[in-house]
Amino acid sequence: MLERFRAFWTAVLRPVANLLIRLGVSPDAVTLVGTLGVCAGALVFYPQGKLLTGTLVITAFVFSDLIDGYMARTTGRVSKFGAFWDSTLDRIADGAIFIGLALYFAWDEPSRLYLVLTLVCLLMGAVTSYARSRGETLGFSVKVGIAERADRLVAILVMTGLSAIFDLPVLLYIALWALALASTVTVGQRVWVVRKQALAEAAAGPAA
Repeated sequence: MLERFRAFWTAVLRPVANLLIRLGVSPDAVTLVGTLGVCAGALVFYPQGKLLTGTLVITAFVFSDLIDGYMARTTGRVSKFGAFWDSTLDRIADGAIFIGLALYFAWDEPSRLYLVLTLVCLLMGAVTSYARSRGETLGFSVKVGIAERADRLVAILVMTGLSAIFDLPVLLYIALWALALASTVTVGQRVWVVRKQALAEAAAGPAA
């Protein structure tokens, strides 16, 4: 759903990307720095209860995901390794955000319930991405689901930030419940879609 805004933010960040290109910075380096920034924001600030600071740092570095793609396309450096690198580091960044929140619920604002719920979001978010990747590797179309990565990322960052600004922890609680449910549903949708295509392929096999 939020992919529709990609073109807008890419246009906004284009001058920064062009400057990096002129400086000879590689897209892969931008991807790495962005991931390290997200991990630092999540793992340094969230466990200390500094939710707003952490969210602002994470948000600033999340935009590197748009910059590196534009740089790769502009310089003609699009490659299979670049796609692999970007996808792999995305998983690390996503994991760091939820690990940071899990540590927050373990240390700064103790809550076993929301610690467990955060770990559910971490697990199901990873499985959501894996299900699509594995399904497409097998030749199936798996781009379905109510909770794409961009949707999950924006939802948790916005609600975490707002919960800190207005001192309303319930906003973060709502976000975690919604993401846990939406991610689980998305995994189910992707399994169902792959199953349908696999059965159709198996049925067509003997006839062919």
